[in-house]
Amino acid sequence: MTARTYAPVYVPQDILDRFKKLPVATIWHHVVRDAEVPLPFMENVHLWTPGQRLAARAQTLRFLPPRPDLLVEVRKGADSPEYRAMARCGPGDVLVADIMGNRRSCIFGDVKALHLKMNGADGIVTDGAIRDLDIMEMEHYGLTIYAQARTPYASEPWATPAEEHVDIQCGGALVRPGDVLVGDGDGVVVVPSWFAAECVEIVEEHEEVEAYIKRKIMAEGVSPGKYYPPTPEMWAEYRAWQQKAQSGH
Repeated sequence: MTARTYAPVYVPQDILDRFKKLPVATIWHHVVRDAEVPLPFMENVHLWTPGQRLAARAQTLRFLPPRPDLLVEVRKGADSPEYRAMARCGPGDVLVADIMGNRRSCIFGDVKALHLKMNGADGIVTDGAIRDLDIMEMEHYGLTIYAQARTPYASEPWATPAEEHVDIQCGGALVRPGDVLVGDGDGVVVVPSWFAAECVEIVEEHEEVEAYIKRKIMAEGVSPGKYYPPTPEMWAEYRAWQQKAQSGH
């Protein structure tokens, strides 16, 4: 077996599109088991745009507690860390913000989020709060949004955007620039960029064998425990069936 490299890679749109069809729960299982990442799931980060799926490359933003000397350094208008982070986001990218898990502190509202809409970004993920969501929906921003909560508050007095394009945590998961964030109604899982192409293939096959097992269960009217979780024998049976189906026999 070839040794895995941990060098970050650019994840193309076709891989992202395949992730959008796969459940977070199965992806989480394989990131933990096969990539040996112990904490890839964002705790208490929830979907606020129902029915939308997310699979996008992470562009990161870190908030820190405000202090006068820090504010002098980071408040630079269009050149501030938040706008530099948003400028990196285009189609296939999601802005990911570490706001220290504060559910009162808002990343920003509709006016600043307009930057992401104009760039065609995929969404926003934060372990803080979001505001002006009703306006963003009415004005069709098209962003998939995950956050801890909704709020009328701003980010301060709890936090201020301080650094961008750096390693961050979000909901207790490490996020490095370029990682793939996959989200559904269950929440968000972080797939390291170096594992993304391998992961999508593993999870696709996992979902296919489970679909095969469900058909057997329903056809035979038996307890799921007869075939699930899939044993090595069941995997062999599925692969033999798949090979036969592909050959047309």
